[in-house]
Amino acid sequence: MQPIVSIRDLCKSFAGVRALDKARFDLRSGEVHALMGENGAGKSTLMKVLAGVYSKDSGEVLIDGRPVDIASPRAAQALGIGIIHQELNLMNHLSAAQNIFIGREPRGRFGFFIDEDAMRTETQRIFDRMNLGLDPHTPVGELTVAKQQMVEIAKALSFDSRVLIMDEPTAALNNEEVADLFRIIGQLKSQGVAIVYISHKMDELKRIADRVTVMRDGQYIATVSMAPTPMDTLIAMMVGRQLTEVENDFPDTSGNEIVLEARGITRGSMVRDASFVLRKGEILGFAGLMGAGRTELARAVFGADPIDAGEVFVRGKRVSIRSPEDAVSHGIGYLSEDRKHFGLATGMDVETNIALPSMKKFLSMGVFIDQAAIEAAGKRYVKQLNIKTPSVHQQVRLLSGGNQQKIVIAKWLLRDCSVLFFDEPTRGIDVGAKAEIYRLLNELAAEGKAIVIISSELPEILRVSHRVLVMCEGRITGELAGREASQEKIMQLATRREAAATA
Repeated sequence: MQPIVSIRDLCKSFAGVRALDKARFDLRSGEVHALMGENGAGKSTLMKVLAGVYSKDSGEVLIDGRPVDIASPRAAQALGIGIIHQELNLMNHLSAAQNIFIGREPRGRFGFFIDEDAMRTETQRIFDRMNLGLDPHTPVGELTVAKQQMVEIAKALSFDSRVLIMDEPTAALNNEEVADLFRIIGQLKSQGVAIVYISHKMDELKRIADRVTVMRDGQYIATVSMAPTPMDTLIAMMVGRQLTEVENDFPDTSGNEIVLEARGITRGSMVRDASFVLRKGEILGFAGLMGAGRTELARAVFGADPIDAGEVFVRGKRVSIRSPEDAVSHGIGYLSEDRKHFGLATGMDVETNIALPSMKKFLSMGVFIDQAAIEAAGKRYVKQLNIKTPSVHQQVRLLSGGNQQKIVIAKWLLRDCSVLFFDEPTRGIDVGAKAEIYRLLNELAAEGKAIVIISSELPEILRVSHRVLVMCEGRITGELAGREASQEKIMQLATRREAAATA
């Protein structure tokens, strides 16, 4: 069977850095083809060339066996290629139908007025095709992230797309929403739509993908059938080496100094009477389902959100934390799950991002910025954390997700915080970079840092946490020692609703 898409010997460079080096890829009708590789492997770049976002330097793209030059996203759409980016591109104040047909609204008589009825009918037809129970008139801002993603898929289908590229589509979805997305993917597949699925989540790929192409350092490594290929083989292909599993040999931190204590923290219905202690050299995992209140509790302690009741103690002394600035002054750092919006100034370079929270350190006579010292600090942390960047002068936005995350970590290390909250520290990060982040967390704990890790991935919680606190509906429902914790025990506590807990 002739592939819908064939990509041969594709090359692409940015500012002298080669992102694609003779990359190859092919896609068949009615298949889900996973694209895997570490961050910076070239997956998204390859697909953006196919979607007309980037132009190729050399090589060729064939659609139905014919060479094509895809000069723009509009040209890609005309060829039946749609892309759903990781960051959704919707207007919250417009309805689902208006978002789908923005800029190409059907016109009524004389071509002056938008034909709202025709737009609604056509949107409903696409929703029916997806078996999606959604009113086309609903404002997008009122929808969940999962439903917004469905609107993006509908928008791509409105161009009669035969090829649908999905870049990390489940990054912000819970299990139920993932199941819904997979149902729609199954329907589209049965209708002959070819889907390229970019993800780091191995368990998902095993469930959904027919074939997988692995890339490394901008190059094509191999294409294999997903079902018979062991995970270890795929990981070894991605990283070029076997990853060694770290044994859960957790230290006993029960006698260590308590560096942070929260008592009775309450914030509306999201956090209810939550108390915990954090010890020096300890990694404390916060587990729970979506909406359990883990991030809300961390943000409340960090002063990012106001609290209704509760107290915070740092090294036994009661402190007033009304803002993140207060928290930082007491040695508490917070790495947000949304690193692009809250963790990084993406338009600035590596060294500036690392230095920003500690800028006072780099002032001479309190006025002049010591640029040489900033550069030296940047180089020190690039080396220490193995940040892959051409130089400390590289803009952060041009780096992979894993390296961006390391820069966020570097800036808090430079600020010398003794308590660090890591909120979803490996979201959108490949398996190789994850292993590095885990190793770094253990090193920081061994140095005496006190760490809280919030993660939706239970294997991650189990792998790094010396102790696990589980939340459900804003309450802490249980505590488990790292050695005793299991997915089953965590899930029991994570679903212990109030009625059951008090019964």
